[in-house]
Amino acid sequence: MKIDQIKKLQQKKYRQELGHCLVEGEHLVLELESASQRNPKLAAATLYVTSEYADWSTQFDKVEVTTKQMASMSDTKSPQGILAVVPMEAISPASNDQLTAIYLHEIQDPGNLGTILRTLAWFGGFRLLLSAGSVDPFNPKVIRSSMGALFHVPMELDVDITTLPQRFNAIGCLDMQGAPLSSPEFRVCDCYIFGNEARGVPREHLESLNAQAFTIPGVGLIESLNLATAVNLSVYERQR
Repeated sequence: MKIDQIKKLQQKKYRQELGHCLVEGEHLVLELESASQRNPKLAAATLYVTSEYADWSTQFDKVEVTTKQMASMSDTKSPQGILAVVPMEAISPASNDQLTAIYLHEIQDPGNLGTILRTLAWFGGFRLLLSAGSVDPFNPKVIRSSMGALFHVPMELDVDITTLPQRFNAIGCLDMQGAPLSSPEFRVCDCYIFGNEARGVPREHLESLNAQAFTIPGVGLIESLNLATAVNLSVYERQR
């Protein structure tokens, strides 16, 4: 891929048009290489390096570029000198119906999505479903905050919330008036829904889905938990 095209991958419309995204930094490239051992499709990635990484041993095709070229391709203020251009269709590992689903409805914060991906990768046994209108999981900020977890969590994009009842037997959600998270019923759900950081999940959707409500107990001194924190606690309780 040409340098001018790689520059454009910082924008969603060009990622979609070109079908690739950027994975930048030594740690993330190491995670990418590790993930490629289990997901051979990732071998189609191309590594771009400056002279300080010219001796980097990799199974990917490698292209050496100047420091100036790296700066133009990078999404960070201080580029490390190593990045990979990766086909987006290769990133998500294979999924199956036995994996518990975490459905995120129109979430917007890249840091929240990256943190959630790290949690799902840590515990394992989950797949991520994202609604249309959610933050792009291939956004460089999401990829960085996921610390490479993006390569280990099966994902489905643009999933319509109205299709969930046909796919799942028991759907759970969080609500201040729900049953305790420690309830046995919580672990029976095969799909858990979490909503937009500001608006949550529209009430009419929850009613049509017949979602069972659960509560994370607290002393009530603040209105709500951060979205990623709520997902993290729920995932821990589900796997506990």
